[in-house]
Amino acid sequence: MNSLLVPLQRIFKNKNTVTIIGVIIILILLYIGYSSQINSAVEPIEIPVATETIQPRTEITDDMVEIVKMPAISLSDNVLRSKNAVVGKYTNINTVIPAGSMFYTDTVIEENQLPDSVFVKVKEGEVVFNFPVNIETTYGNSIYPGNKIDIYMKTGNGNDERVMLGKLVENVEVLAVKDSSGRNVFENTSESRTPSMMIFGVPNAIHILLLKASYMGSIGVELFPVPHGGAVSTEGATEVSTQQLVDYIEAHAVNIPTTTDANAEAEENDALEPMLKTSGTNPVKATITYPKGCGTTYTCAYTLGDGSPVTVTKTKQTVNVTTTSELTATVTENNGTVHTKAETITVEGSTGRTVER
Repeated sequence: MNSLLVPLQRIFKNKNTVTIIGVIIILILLYIGYSSQINSAVEPIEIPVATETIQPRTEITDDMVEIVKMPAISLSDNVLRSKNAVVGKYTNINTVIPAGSMFYTDTVIEENQLPDSVFVKVKEGEVVFNFPVNIETTYGNSIYPGNKIDIYMKTGNGNDERVMLGKLVENVEVLAVKDSSGRNVFENTSESRTPSMMIFGVPNAIHILLLKASYMGSIGVELFPVPHGGAVSTEGATEVSTQQLVDYIEAHAVNIPTTTDANAEAEENDALEPMLKTSGTNPVKATITYPKGCGTTYTCAYTLGDGSPVTVTKTKQTVNVTTTSELTATVTENNGTVHTKAETITVEGSTGRTVER
């Protein structure tokens, strides 16, 4: 035993020998670690890939997916690695997944996550307008989302009414072109879709103007898009300004006031109308409130039943009514305009005389 230890002791006492052994051990460890990393990186991993080209907004079914093996080193962190993470989901908007392609986290979403990018793109302060189009008015389906267009207006039949033509709205950005089913015309590369509506955003005033014009087809009003900056033939028509077209639309439209506007107008028109308040049963005390200015700015009076008009100068006038009669209060302006408040005063019991206070 001692005969074996002596040579080992001599070896480890030699610094050169120890250094060489240490280097060898380090090289062995590096080789083992490197080989482990290489094996891990090239080890095949099963991932789902598309068996066919999948269009945007399409539900991914089982037959659209197959499992293949790929080296782990070739996969990024956003690659979906399970078939269950793909089947039953939908491809994102404006996303085409080619045949043989991997699935990524930003290209596959749940059905309830499918957005309509049109409304996302509408600028603050603008309203979405749905403009009817067809193959002809889109220049053979050549107007794409993101293009700028002008809206032209033509009116008149050319017989008993002269044809007018002009630019109504300028430099509008197209947000989407959709077919009659509401599908984006240009999102599908394998299916031909016919344009039916062009969607863009405009300020509210322009939105109302376009709506008014769109309802005037019966009088020959026609709206059509033109690529921004494009020329329009005016042969046989009178070219007019935008303001002339706006005036034409407003002249053929009726603005219906809202309830709030109507109430405000009524309040303004009835500001001089007397107010009448009653209390009691027999006699009934009727209090008439007139606007300030009775006897100076206005002529104020009241009439009870068949009696003669009584002129008053006070802002408040109280009348005791002892028999059922109609009480009429009036305010007459200097220009002759009369504001009237009339009410039948019902008195219970016996009749009697009317007393003014």
